[in-house]
Order: sequence, then structure tokens, then C-alpha cells
Amino acid sequence: MTDLTGKVVLVTGGARGLGEAFSRGIVASGGKVVIGDILDDEGAAVAESLGDSAAFVHLDVTETANWESAIAETEAKFGRLDGLVNNAGVTASGMPVADEPLETFERIVQINLIAVHKGMHFAIPAMRRAGGGSIVNISSAAGLIGLALTSGYGAAKWGVRGLSKVAAVELGRDKIRVNSVHPGMVLTPMTAPTGIVAAEGAFPNNPFQRVGKPEELAGAVLYLLSDEASYTTGAEIAVDGGWTAGPSVEYVMGQ
Repeated sequence: MTDLTGKVVLVTGGARGLGEAFSRGIVASGGKVVIGDILDDEGAAVAESLGDSAAFVHLDVTETANWESAIAETEAKFGRLDGLVNNAGVTASGMPVADEPLETFERIVQINLIAVHKGMHFAIPAMRRAGGGSIVNISSAAGLIGLALTSGYGAAKWGVRGLSKVAAVELGRDKIRVNSVHPGMVLTPMTAPTGIVAAEGAFPNNPFQRVGKPEELAGAVLYLLSDEASYTTGAEIAVDGGWTAGPSVEYVMGQ
């Protein structure tokens, strides 16, 4: 099992879905987690359920002041910051490039990309004070391929991938590792409105022919946060049931 003993990690969007799975996994691995979210009641409840190894902070990732206070509260509560999981985000509009309103595109990019830069900007000094750290940016399979009807989302997620590589190059000398994780379709409160279900065979366009579960993403994130990944930086890890490798045989054959 991944060992995060002594690590303090801030997880954005940690109140539910992927972020909750990451937060619970961090504590189960011996680490301490600060859950940052705009869902105050849900986030506080998750933190309470995890006991003394967890805390909650209100964090709107688009607000600079929120980031400053979240980092300060993390260091005040646990004494350091070793990891950041930039997980908070919004889904795609489902519109073609020609139809997606400019304000919709800008909002999606603001939350899914610019907020990731903000988080890194404010976390890096704290990690330098700690002597190093690990930043895990949650991108998407849509950050590895051209996925129709994801104009703002796809642009942002490709941007997260590129930003992660730039930061990895710049921060190597500070012993701060930066990597991106690229989920495929995962059943969460954010994706549930699309009508996806977790049944076997219900998502035939990937080799596993099913959607993922949040806990299936947690292993990759926990690994990247841990010292086991001490020589891993600037990488992108797809956790997508093979979606970006290619569609299933059944999908290609039209079965």
C-alpha cells in the first residue's frame, strides 16, 4: 500500500466525487489532508468523518484570496504543505466550437485551467519551505485526444497537461514534482447527469467497456504524491480503461 506518512496534501474539489476518493485515500495511506471546496457542508462532513488527519477550508479555486487563505490555513493546521491535487473542475458544455458561447468557453477555462495555475502559484512557495513536494493536476482523456463537443473543456485540459510539463522542468531543482492524471469517463456527481451507468458493458467505446469508479483513480494520484514516485515528473498518466489507446473491438465492429 502507498505510504504517505508525514505528508500533508491539499485537495481541491475534495468534498465529493474524485476529490473525496483522493482525500480518503490520503488519510488511509497515513497522510493528512486539507479538503478545499465551495461545498462547505459536504466538505466539512467528509473532513469530520476522517478525524484529526483531515481539515476543511472553503476554497473557490477562481478566487486569489481563497487560495492565499487555504495555503495559510494548511500550514497553520499541519505545519507544512507537501502535496497539492488540483482536482476541482466543471464539465464540458457539450456544444460544438461554432456554437459554444464565448462566456461559456471563458468560464470553463477559468475554472479548469487558470485556477490550476493559481493553485500552483500559491502552493510552490509553501512546498519550497517544506523542502520539496508533489503537484498532481487532474486533466482528462480530453487532454490527450481531440474529443468532439468539448471546446472549452478540451482546451483547458490540454492546457493543464502542458502547464504541468513546464512546471516540472522549472521546479526539478526545488525537488517539486509535477504530473498530470487523465481520467476517462468516471461515474461522479459531475458526470451523472450525462446518464452514464456503472454496469459492465454500458460504455462500449473503451476496451473495458465500462466507466470507472473514483477509487480506481485514487491509486495513480496516491502514487504520484508518494516518495515511490520520487523520479517521476512531467509525466501524464491515463486512467481511462484504455479509452485513449483505442476503442474496443466490439465498438469498431459495430457490435
